[in-house]
Amino acid sequence: MASNGNGHRLSDNGRNGRLSAKSGPKPARYAHITGWGMAVPERVMTNDDLARIVDTSDEWIQARTGIKQRRIADSKETTTSLAVLAARRALEVADLSPEDIGLIIVATCTPEYAFPSTACLVQDAIGATKAGAFDISAACTGFIYALNIAADAIKCGSANAAIVIGAETLSRVVDWEDRGTCVLFGDGAGAFVMQGSETPGGVLTGMMRSDGSGGSSLSLVSSGYIRPPGVGHLLNQKIQMNGREVFRFATRVMNSITREVVANAGLKLEDINLIIPHQANRRIIEAAARGLELPEDKFFVNVDRYGNTSTASIPIAVCEAVARKRMRPNDHLVLVGFGGGLTWGAVAIHWDVTPPPEVSRWNQLGRRLRYGLARVNSMGRRALRRVEGALFGSQAPEGMEPPHRGSKK
Repeated sequence: MASNGNGHRLSDNGRNGRLSAKSGPKPARYAHITGWGMAVPERVMTNDDLARIVDTSDEWIQARTGIKQRRIADSKETTTSLAVLAARRALEVADLSPEDIGLIIVATCTPEYAFPSTACLVQDAIGATKAGAFDISAACTGFIYALNIAADAIKCGSANAAIVIGAETLSRVVDWEDRGTCVLFGDGAGAFVMQGSETPGGVLTGMMRSDGSGGSSLSLVSSGYIRPPGVGHLLNQKIQMNGREVFRFATRVMNSITREVVANAGLKLEDINLIIPHQANRRIIEAAARGLELPEDKFFVNVDRYGNTSTASIPIAVCEAVARKRMRPNDHLVLVGFGGGLTWGAVAIHWDVTPPPEVSRWNQLGRRLRYGLARVNSMGRRALRRVEGALFGSQAPEGMEPPHRGSKK
């Protein structure tokens, strides 16, 4: 048996993501959260700052949302850079090498590219050479979806260690002239490291739901043509929201899916120590507490400091809950989210993570060296592809050759 660095005992046949070839029933596998990390931009935008650019006030924003400030990315901070930093910090907590990661999933509404995926860029930046990587799009529920998918991959044995990330730079798609939406959103990233183990616990059960008939209630119009080129017109990326519809939807589904996921885990609401909801609006969280007939102190809230960071809000909240000692070994938690789509989802977790020991300086140094080597290796692979293209490009199939100089293609 081998330790994962956080007190869990991991079976040797699971360390490399391969199941034992021995006959007989295989032991059950569980997906544990063993590392967590967050990254937010340095720039803080207060409500008073917003009042200088749009018709609003600190009192108006706080009364309707509970938000006091949010973080805004500068020109050098991107969805990918925030995701990479959060992932590295989660690896530090888990005391795990990037080479041990078999799967990376990034949930985001604001990728820099349609492809390559943000997850692939993270994979390259951290040097996770054995990891598959992809993005998912489920709006603010995306992190819950990604967590469910990673947990299932670990439980079935297709991966033994995964990184799940929610990362956003929503400030770049907000309409700064619309006070109904621009006051809500902020930038940031949060990440979990998940590992397989035969020790019961971790992610107990998860649920994902959607209703596309409500898609127009909350949407982000994509840049591009809504019809073929020459017929349609170019659209800007802007968040559009019907606040009243979203409020009613959110309070209803948070109550129903929280009850459902708790019951599916074989628990009762009174067994839950802490609920960490998507940080969209304090009034929504307060309404959910009333609907579930639970005290508000059972809900972790940090929307006042970060605003709505979409897919990043739940992992950022988990990081802060750990730091404030709101989560202890053997606690039962519910993470619950909702968002555009419409989508919603929840997971029930047995938080059996013992406080991580102090990470060895040698391990820290080793990871930093790996990150540096990953950058060098990435540059080398790109250079090699350019050389191969130059030497063997003439052998490419028809239609794949690079255009000739002077060509209009």
